[in-house]
Amino acid sequence: MKKTSFIVYAAVIAALYAVLTMALWEFSSLAIQVRLSEALCILPLFTPAAVPGLFIGCAVANILSGTWVDIVFGSLTTLAAAAVTALIGKRFSLGRRQGLSPVRRWLAPLPAVVFNALVIPFVLYYGYGITSMGNATSTVGVLALMALSVFIGQAIACYVVGMPLMKVLEKISEKHRLF
Repeated sequence: MKKTSFIVYAAVIAALYAVLTMALWEFSSLAIQVRLSEALCILPLFTPAAVPGLFIGCAVANILSGTWVDIVFGSLTTLAAAAVTALIGKRFSLGRRQGLSPVRRWLAPLPAVVFNALVIPFVLYYGYGITSMGNATSTVGVLALMALSVFIGQAIACYVVGMPLMKVLEKISEKHRLF
């Protein structure tokens, strides 16, 4: 991939992520969230430009609406998940003509789901001061419920929305060399 194409792809992905997050803000933030822009976390399967693109898009969205804790740790979580997704793409590749392997298809959304479920509860607790959830008020109880909530929200975004997006992009990239 040429440097110019890489920069353009990364910029478009960053813009898409930030715009989707901000446009759907009511669903994208706080303790119970389904950040639909996280469906884009499957893009590192198709282009390495998605790794910096997702990081920058997340950082921009967090700068526009978050605390410094979210800007730093939320954005770094997205970067780590995107990098691992790119590694999954390389490790379980069948080759350009054979498409995505079933293992690759199911593993690709997993880093975003797991990494966010592990990190974002701490961001919400310490960055936004959300110290209770439901009837839970103990730190461990609140963090556990937030982890479950974030895990479910991420699974919806990454599997329910991201996997169909992956199939569409796979079909498009077979016919037209987009990435």
